[in-house]
Amino acid sequence: MTELLPIIQLGNPQLRQKSAVVENIQDEKIQQLIDDLIDKVAEANGVGIAAPQIAASYRLFIVASRPNPRYPHAPEMKPTAMINPQIISHSAEIVKGWEGCLSVPGIRGLVPRYQAIAVEYTDRNGDLQQQELTDFVARIFQHEYDHLNGILFVDRVETTLEMMTEQEYQQRIVNNT
Repeated sequence: MTELLPIIQLGNPQLRQKSAVVENIQDEKIQQLIDDLIDKVAEANGVGIAAPQIAASYRLFIVASRPNPRYPHAPEMKPTAMINPQIISHSAEIVKGWEGCLSVPGIRGLVPRYQAIAVEYTDRNGDLQQQELTDFVARIFQHEYDHLNGILFVDRVETTLEMMTEQEYQQRIVNNT
């Protein structure tokens, strides 16, 4: 395992750039990046991480939902690399849910997202995948997809009244469910 790159933080201009399409998925550098992202998301107690968050400007992210201290009620799934992802269609229904971000530590926000999405992406073996995602996993995908376009969850919060610190979130939301 290589030394993991640090997660860049809000204010770093690289988080606001549009990411480049991954041309050669089998490139050793891309495969190593996937492994590094899988390790990093686990180490940071995240449920997803995008390549731009470790200053790698590629259209690649990991969805890795699982219960952890930051998301104790998250559903369990195997970490999945999603390369050059697209949202093909979405539900009309939009729901608000609490989000945090490894690049915006200490803050949570209530973010409107599509409740269900149909997505397409290439997996790490170079195979095209299509999936229907709903609820929390759909939220993770949309959050990470935004990172590829230089958008952060704080950009989608409709009012600052729908933001709180991580400490308040843990006390008010997590401990009251």
